[in-house]
Amino acid sequence: MHKRKPKAYATGCSSVSVAQIFAGGSSDSFTPLRRVMPKCDHTGMLGLRCTVAICVLLGTGLVAADPPVVIRVDATHAPQRLFSTHITMPVKPGPLTLLYPQWIPGDHQPTGPIADVVGLKITGGGQTIAWSRDLVNMYAFHLTVPEGVSSLDISMQMIAAPGEIGADSSTFSTQQLAIVNFSSLVLYPKGAPSDQQTYQATLVIPDGWRYGTALPIGRESSNSVEFKPSSLTTLVDSPVLAGRYFQTVDLAPGSSVPQVLHLAGDSAQSIELQQEGIDHFRAMVAQEHALFGEGHFRSYHFLLSLSDRGLHYAGLEHHESSDNRLGEQGITSEGARKYNADVLPHEMAHSWNGKYRRPAGLATKDFSEPMKGDLLWVYEGLTDYLGRVIAARAGFRNAEEFRDDMAITAAQLDNQAGRKWRPLEDTAVSVQNLFYSREDYSDLRRSADYYPESSLIWMDADVLIRQQSKGARSLDDFVRAWVAGPAGMPAVKPYTFEDVVATLNSIQPYDWKGFLNARVYSVAPHAPLGGIEAGGWKLVYTPNRSEYFKLFEGNLHAADFSYSLGLKLKDDGSILDVLVDRPAHKTGMTPNTKIIAVQGRQYSSDSLREALKAAVGSTEPIELLVKDGDYYKTYKIDYHGGERYPRLERDASKPDLLSEIAKPRK
Repeated sequence: MHKRKPKAYATGCSSVSVAQIFAGGSSDSFTPLRRVMPKCDHTGMLGLRCTVAICVLLGTGLVAADPPVVIRVDATHAPQRLFSTHITMPVKPGPLTLLYPQWIPGDHQPTGPIADVVGLKITGGGQTIAWSRDLVNMYAFHLTVPEGVSSLDISMQMIAAPGEIGADSSTFSTQQLAIVNFSSLVLYPKGAPSDQQTYQATLVIPDGWRYGTALPIGRESSNSVEFKPSSLTTLVDSPVLAGRYFQTVDLAPGSSVPQVLHLAGDSAQSIELQQEGIDHFRAMVAQEHALFGEGHFRSYHFLLSLSDRGLHYAGLEHHESSDNRLGEQGITSEGARKYNADVLPHEMAHSWNGKYRRPAGLATKDFSEPMKGDLLWVYEGLTDYLGRVIAARAGFRNAEEFRDDMAITAAQLDNQAGRKWRPLEDTAVSVQNLFYSREDYSDLRRSADYYPESSLIWMDADVLIRQQSKGARSLDDFVRAWVAGPAGMPAVKPYTFEDVVATLNSIQPYDWKGFLNARVYSVAPHAPLGGIEAGGWKLVYTPNRSEYFKLFEGNLHAADFSYSLGLKLKDDGSILDVLVDRPAHKTGMTPNTKIIAVQGRQYSSDSLREALKAAVGSTEPIELLVKDGDYYKTYKIDYHGGERYPRLERDASKPDLLSEIAKPRK
């Protein structure tokens, strides 16, 4: 996630430019294809041929005589957050239901921005056709196709959400860039699975912009690009990143499978990637393949947008690409680079674990079928762990930073009141409610903990396999076996809990069912710290913040006093959360209020830290003046334990397995 300006790739022209033709194979959800890589040249008006575009023709599963649905997206007004869609859809006379994508793969919840769809008009045979929205399903539109009408013309607009509002899958734009997600710009007929519906898309972008995508390209002219026909599944799975400030970097020079990084930012400076950054990203790709093996993709495209207007720490996985969103200084600020280090490794790892291997409950036939998130502790949790490991192996974080990151995770999860009532699995099953839940009282409610807590569980499994096999095997062996399959073609291979247990046992015989039941499906008052402890370390609390903890606070623009007073604060003193049964909570303090003064002096995080230090040798309470709406109140906190921040401390009585885990693979 950190890029600086690549000198060799300033024009975006890739060294992977020799025309090659590969025969494709069949798969569970993608039909056979041929793959052709065009030569790199500088004739493309949009810079497409210099973004390592792969020309592919995906089969559709439909009868060959059926014409594709033609969709044209006009993004020329992207700076105004307005996108227009025109769809020409072959139809037959009679009742028809059109659906707008609701359950978006990767979001694991019904996030399709239907409220932002406006101006819907449908015509056919020269006449306007009336439509009505379903009374229960807001994503469904009913109409009747008149006799003699063989195609519909459908037009609509989509209002992109501003700033940090919106799901990871939403279409997003600023004055200088846009992320086009076809899932928010398309309608499809109810009936056939999305794999069996064929769409041919055209995209028009503002003059002077360039773009990158994994979607197969047909031809381009001026500021318009026509894509090859593809299944609706592939269309929705292939976002486009476009922008005025844009460049492409080859991350796998010499490889027959192109793997590239597309950058678009709100300024020329935001996409400056120096050679050190290029080396780290290339090391990341190399470490992904060292862990997983060959990819189940024909090419891979990291789409990285850099804007303070959008989500500052977000990524959404796709089979042959990933939509990654960081702040404008996401790759130019050292602190931001460290903090965001696992975003891109995480999203690429999903191509294997999440897109190829997918829980049966998430392998739905189309975008209206509800998803079941009970196995997200594998889909997201295993990927969360592997993303952190690969970030360390690629050099984005050193071994100490890897441990400090795990220490913060362990401490957060070990200090949750919600652990006393909610098992980890329920945070996955309840993802629809929890993912965008408020931050206040989050330790009592619990959040999307299937990400970080599962990271601790998979570290525990990693260390256990190393111990049980006396160093002969590790979780790496499980991962390689887990995602094994034909290389090159996108495919989906669903799994169940029993499959997870069986694959673990094939690597290292053990009571894995009991191991997982105790950690995932049972209420546990403490976080699963077995991997840390058996790996030669232990979670401790010290009066001094690590440099990584300071970086963690800085990127959140917050101060974390969770392990002393039980408070999480914004830089301005606004209280994000109050941990239940901790000193601040016991005085009656609540979230969504604001600290105005500490010991009678204007609040700052430094003034509160000084008060904590002074209270260690005193019997006087710490006084905080708090504003709650129009009211002010002074709280006296009788706490004298000083500052407390999490770290991992070496236990010399055990082998240092965590350092082994963080070492790069050859």
